[in-house]
Amino acid sequence: MRESVQAEVMMSFLVSEELSFRIPVELRYETCDPYAVRLTFHLPGDVPVTWAFGRELLADGVGEACGDGDVRIAPAGSDQVDEALIRLQVGHDQALFKVGIPPLLAFLDRTDKLVPLGEERSLVDFETHLDEALDRILAEQGAG
Repeated sequence: MRESVQAEVMMSFLVSEELSFRIPVELRYETCDPYAVRLTFHLPGDVPVTWAFGRELLADGVGEACGDGDVRIAPAGSDQVDEALIRLQVGHDQALFKVGIPPLLAFLDRTDKLVPLGEERSLVDFETHLDEALDRILAEQGAG
């Protein structure tokens, strides 16, 4: 059985209303952490930065605005129905990315074939591995 799903998409990093540039972003899903997806941003001239957040948040965010913490995802607007905005925030610093919804849906479809949404709990004894998963996520955030 395949234990991970990976894809690369191009996103626009919106620096300001006048300035944006396209960057490659790696999407990754692993069965050892079935509730999370990881996005690794490859910014020019900088080390890659990885964010981990709920797969369900990504799935919901392509259809409607969601998220109330460091990660917020929403469709880009009524005139751009095929794009989504991903806002990442740490303290007062934030980054805004625009991405096409079809590649996100294709990635989510592949994750769903590996582990259907809502069936993550049957994959592993989540309580047993909760501390290990949280330690891994915190270590990734500390390294980024």
